[in-house]
Amino acid sequence: MLAVERRKQILDSIKNEKRVYVGQLSRAFSVSEETIRRDLERLENEGLLSRAYGGAILKEDDHEETPYDVRKRSGVSEKGIIAKQVASLIHDGEYIILDESSTSFFVAKELKDKKNLTIITNSMEIIREIAPVQGWNVLCTGGALRSSAPSFAGHQAESMVRSYHVDKAILSCGSIDIRAGFTDRHEDTALIKRAMMASARQVILAVDHAKFDKIAFAKIGDIQSVHTIVTDIQPPERWTEALDTLGVHLMYEKNVGGIKK
Repeated sequence: MLAVERRKQILDSIKNEKRVYVGQLSRAFSVSEETIRRDLERLENEGLLSRAYGGAILKEDDHEETPYDVRKRSGVSEKGIIAKQVASLIHDGEYIILDESSTSFFVAKELKDKKNLTIITNSMEIIREIAPVQGWNVLCTGGALRSSAPSFAGHQAESMVRSYHVDKAILSCGSIDIRAGFTDRHEDTALIKRAMMASARQVILAVDHAKFDKIAFAKIGDIQSVHTIVTDIQPPERWTEALDTLGVHLMYEKNVGGIKK
């Protein structure tokens, strides 16, 4: 097979699956992983995809937010892995903030066996999901309804969040970079996430591997402002070294099973 044909098939795969992995492509095309990496680099230079740790993802418009329903249906396996790990950090009787991210929605589902939780959230989807749980105290921020997602933001939402003090804030983000920190596409979501961080004794950042080494428009915070980062697979070694230096706890699912702590 010619290289140009292989790259076309790679591009077809990423359009269908939204992400591809170097190892899988290497086996599928019977070529070396280095050859696949060169293919992905070529396609990235042409603006057709974005490389991520272990593979590549479909290139999206950084100025256009993916609809919430699409985000909730994508990366389900990764979000499930992350959510189970986050849930292991939450204890009965704690006061918790959950942001409006689809990852936090999966976390909320994993928390249902916990007792006597107090949950504050700006997400309508999370409110609907946890409303039937008995014995919880659930608070909604209110505020300005965002047109692009079933959630609230704005001054009223931020003011409500800042009026409480909680044990843990569970947040996600659009992108994360060692130097630039963690960022989001929109300023209104970045602002309310900052308020959530300010109200929490501990901050847990739940982010899948595809968001590493990327930068979005609006800054939420620096890496060192987070207590724990939870992801699905081990990030590159430079990340583990940087997080260790900054004193940030890292959790991810090991390939051989179990959780790295």
